[in-house]
Amino acid sequence: MSSPVKLLTVVLLLFACSNVWAADFFVIANRSVPAAMLTSDDLSSIYLLRTSNWQDGTRIIPVNREAGSNARAIFAARVLGQSQATLDAHWNRMNFKGITPPLIKESDKAVLIFVQSVPGAIGYVSSSTELKDVRVLAEF
Repeated sequence: MSSPVKLLTVVLLLFACSNVWAADFFVIANRSVPAAMLTSDDLSSIYLLRTSNWQDGTRIIPVNREAGSNARAIFAARVLGQSQATLDAHWNRMNFKGITPPLIKESDKAVLIFVQSVPGAIGYVSSSTELKDVRVLAEF
């Protein structure tokens, strides 16, 4: 897919989802994670599986929402700048190389519980989620 087509896909995806899921979301991590804040570039590196460890050597365990969820589509477009189809293809290539794609959880609550419980875990939840016992690393 050419760059202009990718850009148009992302813009259309954002427009289509903006009416359904207009609220911002938080990127959260387990309290053990040594980072205080992450940029979109940092998150892209993590979710595209280019960075696998935190600064202290702890393994990063990224968590994604389920395919087809508005949260996942918006995160992919807004933060990663890619369509879901492009990301799926990337993760499939990584999986064939023996690199596990981000884990999938079916709800904000499931993401929150996983991130609270697993050292090194990182995920994203809607801003309406009541946060406790996690570290907020970014807001979008």
